[in-house]
Formats: sequence, C-alpha cells, structure tokens
Amino acid sequence: MLVTHDLGVVAGTADDVMVMYAGRPVETAPAVDLFAEPRMPYTIGLLGAVPRVDVAGGGPLVPIAGSPPSMVDLPTGCPFRQRCPVAVPACAEAEPPLLDTGGAHRAACIRAGEIHDRRIDGADVYPVREFEHAHALDAVPRERRASVLELSGLSKTFPLRKGTVLKRRIGSVRAVADVDLDIREGETLGLVGESGCGKTTTLLEIMRLRPPESGSIRVGGIDVAGIRNRKAERELRRTLQMVFQDPMGALDPRMTVADILAEPLTAASGSDRATIDARVDELMTLVGLDPEHSDRFPAAFSGGQRQRIGIARALATNPALVVLDEPVSALDVSIQAGVINLLDELKARLGLAYLFVAHDLAVVRHISDRVAVMYLGRIVEIGSVDDLFDDPRHPYTQALLSAVPVPDPEVERRRERVVLRGDLPGPTDSDAGCAFVSRCPLHVTLDDDRRARCLAERPALTGHDGSDHRNACHFR
Repeated sequence: MLVTHDLGVVAGTADDVMVMYAGRPVETAPAVDLFAEPRMPYTIGLLGAVPRVDVAGGGPLVPIAGSPPSMVDLPTGCPFRQRCPVAVPACAEAEPPLLDTGGAHRAACIRAGEIHDRRIDGADVYPVREFEHAHALDAVPRERRASVLELSGLSKTFPLRKGTVLKRRIGSVRAVADVDLDIREGETLGLVGESGCGKTTTLLEIMRLRPPESGSIRVGGIDVAGIRNRKAERELRRTLQMVFQDPMGALDPRMTVADILAEPLTAASGSDRATIDARVDELMTLVGLDPEHSDRFPAAFSGGQRQRIGIARALATNPALVVLDEPVSALDVSIQAGVINLLDELKARLGLAYLFVAHDLAVVRHISDRVAVMYLGRIVEIGSVDDLFDDPRHPYTQALLSAVPVPDPEVERRRERVVLRGDLPGPTDSDAGCAFVSRCPLHVTLDDDRRARCLAERPALTGHDGSDHRNACHFR
C-alpha cells in the first residue's frame, strides 16, 4: 500500500487507486481508468493541478479553490461541496455514498454519471481562466532585452578542516566552479540539479551582493564588486528580492502582515505611513489576498496564502529580478497550482525576471523559459526549456529527466529509466577530467581512447552550430 501526494509515482506503480477527501474515500478505480476518466470533481482538480514534464507550454494549471474542511465540524452534505465548481443544491442534502459508475470504478458524487472526459454538458468541470495580461517584453527577442543578472566565472570554495581544538585545513570543498549565467528582462531561468550540486551556494553568492571569491556578479548592469557603501547596496537590493522555500519560517510570526509588507518599503524608500498603507493594500490585492486581512498574523493564513504574502513582500520594492528558492515544494499540489499560476501572471503583468530553483522538473518546465543543469558546482547543460527537455544532450540531464514520474499510467509504464551507478567524487577531489565520469552511462560504452579523454580533459560548455543549447560533454 503506497500513500503519497505524487500522482506520477501512483501512475507508475499502483494497480488500483483510492482518492480520499475529509477522511473518506471519494473515488476508487484501477489506475488506468482513474487517470483516463476521473468521475469525482476533486480527482479531476488534482489531476489538472499537476504540471507535466512531458508536456510543453505554460498555460494555467487548475487550482482547487478554498481549503479542506475541519474534521471536527464537517459541513452537512458532500464535504467537497463548498469547493466544488459543479455543486448543485442537492449536494447539501446528504453525503453521497461511494457508488459504482461502471466496471470497478466507484465515485462519491451525485453528478458522477454526468461527467465524461472531465466535462459536464460539454463544459469543463474546471474551466481554466487564461491570463489577461501580456507584457510588451513578450514581443522582444531575448538578445535585445537588457540583462538583469550576469554571472561570469563565479566560484566558491569552503575550507575543509580537521581537529577539535587546534583545527587545521586539510583541503577545500569546491561548491561552485566557473559558473556563467545570464538572465534577461521578463525571463525565467530554472536552475536544477541534485541536492549538493551547488544551487543554494550560487543563490547565496548572488544575494550577498559582495565581491565573490572569484569571477564577477552583475545585477542590472552593476558589478557588485564596485559597491562602496551601504546606500549603494540598498539601492541595488531594491532590484533583487527573494522568495523562500518555507512560507512560515520566512515570515516573522510576531508581526502582522501589514508590518511584514511595510518593512521593505520603510527600509528602501522611507515613505510616509499613508503611502506605505496604500502600497500594502495594493500588494495584497496583487497576490490575490483581501487587504482587509492585513492586520492578521501569519499563523491565521494557510500555507498557500503565506507563500503569497512572501511573494508580495518580494514585490514591495518593484524588483527587476526575483529569486525563488523552491517556492512551492512545501505546498499541496492543489495549492501549488494556484501559486504557480500567480507567478506566471505576475511575470506577464509586471515584466519580472525569475531565477527559479527547484527539484521538481515538471514545475521547472511549466514556469521556465530557459533551464540550467548543475552537477557538482558546474553548469553541464543550458538552453531553452523546450530544447533541453525535448532533446537533452548531457547524460546527466537525460538521467534526471528519465527519473521524473509522469501522471499518466499509459505513458509512465512505457518510459525507460536511465539509472546512474557508481560513486560521486569526493568533495575535495579536483581531477582534471569530467566530474561525471564515475557515474556516466555513456562513458562505459566508449572505446579506450575516448574514455581516456573523459578522464584527462574537462569538457567545455559548448553548443552546436552556434545554438544557445549548450552542454559539457565531449561526445554529445
């Protein structure tokens, strides 16, 4: 028996599926039937909220409105009624039993017999509202947009020490090595890789606004090494803001939402109280929250609402670039869809640029314009999102993408996995060759001369025919 939120894992492993809501099963069916023809609106919403790694395009996802009911005070009738987009008055009369809808498929919905192909009377159960806003930057080619962030040769090492009282340095841990990246106006760059690959260290180097150990960091065309005083740093920091992974840990529980949103405004501009109050109301509205609730504390909000507050705080100073560190990983799938839609809409409305760091490659594909793949502190592949996902060239990228489950049993059970074997290099290793060679499935298929090249020569990040799609592999 497998209990999970990940519908892709369910699609790949389960024979039968039970969907639960408010402590009760609301739909059961063989996995193939449930994914192909869901009959319960809650199931339809869950499946529509999941981004897919095998599908291009960044259209809106399906968020399920509202929050689950309290188990100590369940409403009369169907417990999903208050969140259901196709509820009718009869739904309030009694809780629907789990009834057969054909074969081994059962659903707890009085309208299950009317649902076909996720529609009722030809209309989608969850109609998706397309984004109403478009930014002028959408029509501007990437090469003509101004750069908001440039990393050139960025490196960072940490000392490795031994001893208890008298510690001595016995080596260095290379966390980031020679990273080159650039993000243009109105663009989202997804930064992906396994835990320990250097993503977080890269973010910290960017957000410190200090001269890096080596290389350079330019924000809005300004080299951070040239910042000479706190005033200049404060001015530059207005253009660079961050949204954190844990929405509760990132908000001070002792401050009201109004004070949380006012804090960056006071620090950056010193505006008067009336102006700040008006901006707080504007920010609450912008992220889909009621300005009347700004006097509440963070604990009074749900996880998705708290992340919206974190996004509003990041937008307070009108930044050009927002760094997003796993912004939806702590959220349920239905809440995650609403936050992803919000980020997409804010980008279209305000022309924002995002640096989006995540482990979930399906979310990365949905939200990103370009993607960079990191391995042991280095970029091993970079390119447009569709080029990289549809035609991955580096063996490490191929392995990462093959590991992402797809929420479709027919597709998931036909896919081939690239299983990485071998050991990671030690943290202090500095071999001249390719850092991936000990785990590379391509390396073992090469002849002796090519293997020797992998061991002796570090591959450069290069493209073919001048393409923006580049990878660091000698033979791809």
